[in-house]
Amino acid sequence: MSTDTTAAAPEAIDGEALPFRYGATLAAAIERRWQDRWEAEGTFHAPNPTGSLAAPDEITGEKFYLLDMFPYPSGAGLHVGHPLGFIGTDVLGRYLRMKGRTVLHAMGFDAFGLPAEQYAVQTGTHPRKTTEENILRYKAQLRQLGLGHDDRRSVATTDVEFYRWTQWIFLQIYNSWYDPARQTARPIAELEAEFAQDKRRTPDGRGWCELTSVEQRGVVDSYRLAYIAEAPVNWCPGLGTVLANEEVTADGRSERGNFPVFRRNLKQWMMRITAYSDRLIDDLNRLDWPDSVKSMQRNWIGRSEGAQVRFPCGEAAIEVFTTRPDTLFGATYMVLAPEHPLVDVLAPAEWPAGVDARWTGGAATPREAVAGYREAAGRKTDLDRQENKDKTGVFTGAYATNPVDGREIPVFVADYVLMGYGTGAIMAVPGQDQRDWDFATAFGLPIIRTVQPSDGFEGEAYIGEGVAINSANADVSLNGLGVADAKRVITEWLVGRGAGEAVVQYKLRDWLFSRQRYWGEPFPIVWDEDGMPVALPDSHLPVELPEIDDYSPKTYDPDDADTEPEPPLSRASEWVEVELDLGNGPRKYRRETNTMPQWAGSCWYPIRYLDPENHERFVDAEVEKFWMGKDPARTDDTGGVDLYIGGIEHGVLHLLYSRFWHKVLFDLGHLSSDEPFRRLFNQGYIQAYAYTDARGVYVPAEEVVEAAEGGFTWNGQPVRREYGKMGKSLKNVVTPDEMCERYGADTFRLYEMSTGPLDVSRPWSTRDVVGSQRFLQRVWRNLVDERTGASRVTDEVPDDETQRVLHRTIAGVHGDYTALHYNTGAAKLIELNNHLTKAYAGRGVPRSVAEPLVLMMAPLTPHIAEELWSVLGHDGSLAHGPFPVADEKWLVADTVEYPIQVNGKVRSRVTVAADADTDAVQAAALADEKIVAALEGKEPRKLIVVPGRLVNVVV
Repeated sequence: MSTDTTAAAPEAIDGEALPFRYGATLAAAIERRWQDRWEAEGTFHAPNPTGSLAAPDEITGEKFYLLDMFPYPSGAGLHVGHPLGFIGTDVLGRYLRMKGRTVLHAMGFDAFGLPAEQYAVQTGTHPRKTTEENILRYKAQLRQLGLGHDDRRSVATTDVEFYRWTQWIFLQIYNSWYDPARQTARPIAELEAEFAQDKRRTPDGRGWCELTSVEQRGVVDSYRLAYIAEAPVNWCPGLGTVLANEEVTADGRSERGNFPVFRRNLKQWMMRITAYSDRLIDDLNRLDWPDSVKSMQRNWIGRSEGAQVRFPCGEAAIEVFTTRPDTLFGATYMVLAPEHPLVDVLAPAEWPAGVDARWTGGAATPREAVAGYREAAGRKTDLDRQENKDKTGVFTGAYATNPVDGREIPVFVADYVLMGYGTGAIMAVPGQDQRDWDFATAFGLPIIRTVQPSDGFEGEAYIGEGVAINSANADVSLNGLGVADAKRVITEWLVGRGAGEAVVQYKLRDWLFSRQRYWGEPFPIVWDEDGMPVALPDSHLPVELPEIDDYSPKTYDPDDADTEPEPPLSRASEWVEVELDLGNGPRKYRRETNTMPQWAGSCWYPIRYLDPENHERFVDAEVEKFWMGKDPARTDDTGGVDLYIGGIEHGVLHLLYSRFWHKVLFDLGHLSSDEPFRRLFNQGYIQAYAYTDARGVYVPAEEVVEAAEGGFTWNGQPVRREYGKMGKSLKNVVTPDEMCERYGADTFRLYEMSTGPLDVSRPWSTRDVVGSQRFLQRVWRNLVDERTGASRVTDEVPDDETQRVLHRTIAGVHGDYTALHYNTGAAKLIELNNHLTKAYAGRGVPRSVAEPLVLMMAPLTPHIAEELWSVLGHDGSLAHGPFPVADEKWLVADTVEYPIQVNGKVRSRVTVAADADTDAVQAAALADEKIVAALEGKEPRKLIVVPGRLVNVVV
């Protein structure tokens, strides 16, 4: 046997030494030894069909690619909530390996990120040093949990060799355009050829040869899937950087430092994800994902059909997208977002005669009013602008013409309209929109209903169904038409007069892909003397981050919104200013000084797990096809990871961005799968109780005790319990290190998997962990002599009842593991062991029952299972099976229990042979003492037997 007696301090019961009693000390010794052995023997190494990790002879059974959403390695390490999904995937991977499947399960790290950079700014420590130290800490914590990862495949997005291929993928996207006619990405060279051959006209109609080379490049660049554009961003001068929406507080200040944040347009790298809007929506139907996530993605993309309408306004025209063109006759004013480019153009020098004082914002001129309002709006977040109930705005001083009736309607600037949605302009129909109603009421604007409200309606804006009213001119009338018909008629009328067209619109906006930070992937782009971007050839990759002395961006007066970002990389002058030969002789260039966002590496890391040692390609084509290729037996199969497990918080952006990158690579022929994740599963969360004393101060949760009379106390004083997210501030953090030290990793794994379904959040209770430990101790005592460490199993033939319990457990655990119902699988194993404890008390458990029990425990509690397997006389690991198979003959019930109802109320129960016919069931029911007493000598008027279910007696 393999138990190392020197590793465990002997325990004693009633003074008798029990050196092989299963407790935390022995568990720790067992766990470390088996983790070392798995690592040394490469137990979880997944074979590739070709390449450096090739071992085609070891590919057995059907492949399965199992994947976790990989973590960010923070300095705080893991708490017990983090491993919930990781353990869940590990249980499934171990089960599938034991069933003969070839399983790929790897773990890497999403390692670029703001925390390491902030620490670098504060301490001067290079973020790589901090990041790599944190990764080592995470790896040690994950290893002690016994997770069956292929350690050869681990990657971090900060590895230079990894981000070399992130840069390569960026260049594939940059050097591509989306052809809407073919609905696919194509190489940019093919677009250039179409222009050069006059197969495609230039935007201004000139011939290709009539354009200068710079103009030609500008035209081509406007088609690229990665491009430079001005975009509204959250600019924080006090921090010297652009912030994500999540980094801005509700009152428009930076979460870090509490500086003012302004919305303004800055040149940024963008990804043309909107080109894929339809495919991103339509292909959701082919994915085995939770409906909630699909809905989140559909809502985020926000596809809607409507009309693009032009409202003439002086020399300009305001473009508006509306899903309700049938309400055009009710448009009584217009609103532009503060960032709209026409705001500056439309505002005249003087107010029009007779302007309502409520419209001016107290400003002397329209231009002053607009400038002041824009500055104030720039301090608010998009979320605050949308949720603010108080409608504010100013009149631009300009009027637009409603195309359906020629009315002049005022044009306002208001922050409840966002530039990021639609065209950044709306036609306001207060009769049919509550926000417009509120604004119109506040500013004294007309309200015209264009939809007949339902009977009894007494509200303000009416948003329900109804026929059109007040909607006619000399050429067209919508009155009396339903919404659908009215939309069709007015859209045809607009198109016929050149005032609009039918369009499909999306809420989705192109992906802002720039960060003014140091700790991120450098762009493989340089800028030439014409100020044009130039893609670096593959031979110049990777572009590595330079060493710099100051990791912070340049900061400014917090209130100076007109400043410009100066990223940390811009100060690395020797790195920025370079002379390169890119095929046309040595020339001077300037490197891009923004870095990619943290999302970049996480968009494609599942692909690199497949072939991490490949230095020639980001993945070998045969390897990718083996692990992620489409199933030829399924016509609608997308290919991709077989199961992806992670939190619902990544249900939109991470998944959407990953799908976009994957589809581009598929279109360009680099991948055989056209989606990254076939099946998605969202695990729940582990939350924790926290406790506050009379002062409202949080106290250490683990020191709180439950009072006998009810309630909870800390140091003898009553405390109040609340329920929330585990965290340092609530003093309720529990680490897996603590649990492994106190109970062992297997106990911790079993507890996490037993407390509820994997997809449901549940509370953490350290005091309850001991229940899982006691189960493992009982199994150990049933199979191992605690004094000698020898096996206690026998060659006795199990009795029939034990056989039935065993094989029903086997069948049930198979189903539970397959369905990720680990809590019910664990419960079945506990029931089986309880049966063995009673049936074989004082004597050994039959080997033919002990071995299946150990094998079924292995996915949940692998270390103790491996040790017991060794104690039972097996030399090799059980990691690759066999997994027990139920014998069907023991699954057939010998007897059936029938509840007996008298006039609909259950009065008794009777057990009969499973093959008893209806007459035998009736006879047994009528002979039951309780039924005889209930009948009181009366003859039943009716006797109904539902086979296998119940007997109903009607008196």
